[in-house]
Amino acid sequence: MGLGINYNGNKGFRLLNIYERLNKGEILEKAKLSKYFGVTPKTIQRDIDDLRVYLAETHFSESELEIKYDRVKNGYYLVRFEREWLTNEEVMALCKILLESRAFCKEELESLINKLLIQVVPNDRKMVENIIKSERHHYVPLQHGKYLLSIMWELSQLVTKSEIAQFIYTRQDGVKRGKVVKPVSIMFSEYYFYLIAYMADGSKDFPTIFRIDRIADLKGKKQYFNIPYRDKFNDGEFRKRIQFMYSGELKRITFDFKGPSLEAVLDRLPTGEIKAEKNGVYTVQAEVYGNGIDMWLRSQGDSICLK
Repeated sequence: MGLGINYNGNKGFRLLNIYERLNKGEILEKAKLSKYFGVTPKTIQRDIDDLRVYLAETHFSESELEIKYDRVKNGYYLVRFEREWLTNEEVMALCKILLESRAFCKEELESLINKLLIQVVPNDRKMVENIIKSERHHYVPLQHGKYLLSIMWELSQLVTKSEIAQFIYTRQDGVKRGKVVKPVSIMFSEYYFYLIAYMADGSKDFPTIFRIDRIADLKGKKQYFNIPYRDKFNDGEFRKRIQFMYSGELKRITFDFKGPSLEAVLDRLPTGEIKAEKNGVYTVQAEVYGNGIDMWLRSQGDSICLK
């Protein structure tokens, strides 16, 4: 019974132990608890009733936290408030997304997955672990190998405070340059996290995109900027119009599509609108930023014809 503590008659220890085990997601049988603590089943029933009273008298409502009895499994279990705890299905889905994204180094990925798995009740945790076991074992992080969570948090604080940031940025060709920017958003796309920012000197009217793993020596300048409400950066609208995180001026493209899946085209281009259709050929128009769209258009081969 651990550390030689005699639980018989020590109601406080029993209540704490039972509540802790319920909180971990265990299903507790009255007979087994009775034997474990060396008390009668009626005593265990009173303990359960006392815990129910405690939960009812705290800030928890019946819809938030409640001890219920499962007749099939012949045991008591704790029902959590759904908005505060992830379900098994949600944890599994989030783990799958993290593994597929390849966004984090091995250490940060393992930390995130382990914390997600804690949300799963012990009875089901092994099942979720087995579902992701192969992908987790064969996870291949990106080449940069950088820790990202800390710098992403620093950048998010600068975005929230509208504080001008300065940093050293390593371009794709390896050249390093100092940058001073007005940070407005953090986004994820195609394996990488990006900082979206306007150049502090106003040299560009459109936002510039920086891969966060290439940012070093980040500092806030204690200088703050203000963007008029009508010109505020809109993450959602920007994401609809950006392809492969290639920045540039806003433009409108029109093309004919005759491939097998129009749905895939509209999923790729959220601003896409079908302007006409004739004999299975669709004329699509969309708004996009920059030249990233060119990469996707070329990848479609004969299915797409620019107009």
